[in-house]
Amino acid sequence: MSIPPDDPAAGTRFLVDRMLGTLCRYLRFMGYDTESASDYQEGNTREDTLLLKRSKGEGRILLTMDRELARRGQGHTILVEERDVMDQVRGLARMGLIVPEIRLTRCSLCNSPLRHARADEVRRASYAPGDLPGRKYFWCPQCRKLYWQGTHGKDLENRMKELVLQD
Repeated sequence: MSIPPDDPAAGTRFLVDRMLGTLCRYLRFMGYDTESASDYQEGNTREDTLLLKRSKGEGRILLTMDRELARRGQGHTILVEERDVMDQVRGLARMGLIVPEIRLTRCSLCNSPLRHARADEVRRASYAPGDLPGRKYFWCPQCRKLYWQGTHGKDLENRMKELVLQD
């Protein structure tokens, strides 16, 4: 399943530091191609340099809570000062970087594009609520995880809508 070219998430790509793991998952739920510093081995003294190089090389916006890293990023990096993830989302929306809505086009775990799930994949997922008429299911071929818009997704969607209404 690919993102339609007119989708707001189509062109914006992010790389987030280790301190923004929850924001990373939320951005993926919103359909944004978001890579994480967690891909790097912990304790690497060159991690900041690698993140800067990767963000520039891949055309990603680096999101960080590290002031020094943000300073070194010189325009390719955004300092995220908010502690609460919904405040972080609101801040990125205010900057015009994201449109806060749930899209379910990316895996929240590995960032792979999702595709529509086949009926057998839905049946095999013991945690799925069942193949209900009208419910759409999505599948991550990398993680082999099933996604659907359930109560958790609807609650998150409502929180996103509240963000938009607050501004």
